[in-house]
Amino acid sequence: MARIVLLTDRAVHDVLPALPFAGHDVKAEPLAERTIPHLVHLAPSVVVVDAEDNPARGHAVLVALTAAWPGAPTLAVLGRADLSRFAWEEVVDDFTFSGASSAELRLRLDLLARRSGGGGEEVVRLGPLAIDADSYRVTIAGRLLDLTYKEFELLRFLAQRPGRVFTRMALLREVWGYDFYGGTRTVDVHVRRLRAKLGPEHEGLIQTIRGVGYRAAAAQAPSQEG
Repeated sequence: MARIVLLTDRAVHDVLPALPFAGHDVKAEPLAERTIPHLVHLAPSVVVVDAEDNPARGHAVLVALTAAWPGAPTLAVLGRADLSRFAWEEVVDDFTFSGASSAELRLRLDLLARRSGGGGEEVVRLGPLAIDADSYRVTIAGRLLDLTYKEFELLRFLAQRPGRVFTRMALLREVWGYDFYGGTRTVDVHVRRLRAKLGPEHEGLIQTIRGVGYRAAAAQAPSQEG
């Protein structure tokens, strides 16, 4: 089940009556640019933007969303009369109309989630991070990461247990195995490489707990502790 965030100032059933029946977790948030910074922590598979009732505001929010979160999978709800009013193709991945059936919505949402690395049951999410265990594909805000096997396994292990602190020895045991003879510096090196690949905006997803070890940031505590 994917998480869908709907940006709207209306009730969900007024925007997309079939959305609650499409088989996904739906959360509605205000249609406003101030909502965008919170989307990272909601970790949506797809962001649906209601541009039918107020197309100018919907387009403005999509422009801001594209700038703040490049690669975020987006679906716009449009009115037929507004298809040529704005350059929707520049700010949205797909569109639909309010009368879409649950089957159509399910297909569109699933395809969007899959394109962004969010398809399948073996996807681990941590904020804007999506880890697909089936394909060993990792994306951060839609950007594909090039990870080594151990970098992937370390990131997945931590992301599956957000907020839980692990010592370096525990990580060596769990990720590298009991027969690994390397020192704890191995963990530090891999964490440093992971943070570099996540980039300065997202390196805080892996937090240092001084004197103890590391943890993946819990959704409600996105700042880094060291």
